[in-house]
Amino acid sequence: MNINTPKLTVVGAGPGDEDLITLKAIKAIESANVILYDALINESLLKYAAKDVELIFVGKRKGCYAFQQEQINDLIVTKAKEKGHVVRLKGGDPFIFGRGAEEIDYVRAFGLETYVVPGISSALAVPAYQGIPLTKRGISESFWVVTATTKDHALSADVELAAKSTGTIVILMGMHKLKDIVKVFYAENKRNVPVAIIQNGTRDNEKVGIGTIRNIQQVVKENELAAPAIIVIGDVVKHRAVLNSIQQAVENK
Repeated sequence: MNINTPKLTVVGAGPGDEDLITLKAIKAIESANVILYDALINESLLKYAAKDVELIFVGKRKGCYAFQQEQINDLIVTKAKEKGHVVRLKGGDPFIFGRGAEEIDYVRAFGLETYVVPGISSALAVPAYQGIPLTKRGISESFWVVTATTKDHALSADVELAAKSTGTIVILMGMHKLKDIVKVFYAENKRNVPVAIIQNGTRDNEKVGIGTIRNIQQVVKENELAAPAIIVIGDVVKHRAVLNSIQQAVENK
C-alpha cells in the first residue's frame, strides 16, 4: 500500500473478547490515521492505535445513530483524502450483516484503495463460547445465519424458510422480533425445539438463557436478557459441550 494514497481498510474486530482479533487486524489498526468504529466493538482494541490517530464513533445504540450510513460513507472519503489511511472497525466480520461491502463499493468510485480484514463472526464464536456446536454428527448437518430484521424493519422472510429446515438456526438482530420468531416456529409445530439466547457474547458481562420455543419469552424476562444478543435455535442447544473458562485455561498453562 502506498502510504500517500487515500485508502480504506474494513476490519472485523471479532465478537467482543479483545483476544479474538486477528494479527492482521491489529496491524491495520496500528497503521491507521483515522479509525471509524462501531458500538459493538470492544473499545479496548483502540489501544493498538497510534497516539495521533483520529478516533470517530459512528455506531448505533438503542436505535440512536451517531451518523447515518450515507454520512459514514462521505466521512470515509473525506478523511482518507485528508489524512490517508482510514480503518473502518466493525464488530464480528464486516461482510456478515456488517455493510462493509457497501462502504467499499461507495468509496472506490472516489479513487480510494480498498482492503478488507475478515473477523471472527459472532454467529460462530458466541455459540462456541457457550459450548453449543452449530453442527454435530447425527444432530445437525447444516446451519443458517439469518438477520431477523430487514432494512424496512420487518421480520425477514428467511426466518420462515429457516424454520422449515432441520439445521441449526442462528438469528442476529432478533431480540426485538422474538415474539414474531416464536410465532413462525409455532406455525411449523416446533414449539419444543431448544433455544439459547446469548447476550454480550464472549465478553465479561455475557449472559445466557436456555429454553424452548414454547417458553423462551419467559426465559428472556426472568433473565433480563436484551440486545445485543444472538438467538440459537435447534437440537444442538441441548448437546452443549462442557467447557471450562478459556481464560482460565490460558492462565493455567
